[in-house]
Amino acid sequence: MTSKERTILTTTRDCPGRLVPVGDPVTIPEATFVTLIQSMGGSYTIIHHGNMIRVDGTDADALGLEPIRLEFEPRPDGNIDEQQVWEALHTVYDPEIPVDLVNLGLIYKMDIDQDAGRIDIDMTLTAPGCGMGPVLVGDVEVRVARVPNVKAIKVDLVLDPPWSREMMSEEAQLETGMFF
Repeated sequence: MTSKERTILTTTRDCPGRLVPVGDPVTIPEATFVTLIQSMGGSYTIIHHGNMIRVDGTDADALGLEPIRLEFEPRPDGNIDEQQVWEALHTVYDPEIPVDLVNLGLIYKMDIDQDAGRIDIDMTLTAPGCGMGPVLVGDVEVRVARVPNVKAIKVDLVLDPPWSREMMSEEAQLETGMFF
């Protein structure tokens, strides 16, 4: 789907989402008409009653679409698997750039407290004034919560150091045409 295409869908069940850009949780009732305006990176942006709402790809079935499957095997020792956390983070995409947050260089730090089952993440935005910060934080929380043994997630949105294209992976720079 391109950014100019719009599709009318009917929800097949109550559909959870987050208001754009504030990130407040909302529920769209079953059998409601919505307009799909963007599908990128396993997340969907819809219009409902004049509001833009971000729907996670794991809830795509509520829109009549194929949901993404984000499932991980628990570790036998009961610990959080750091690789699985990174895999979950790789499924969160910037809403305007078709690249995941890790390859964009937006994840600055991740700490795992195995005893508490807690993950602390420092992340940034491509621009300090980006209004999508709360939505992206919510996307990170939803996806990382799917990793076994995660009991708590704290995401801090930091702006220092400021993001620059040099923080992107080479693949992301090539994909976006920013490799020079």
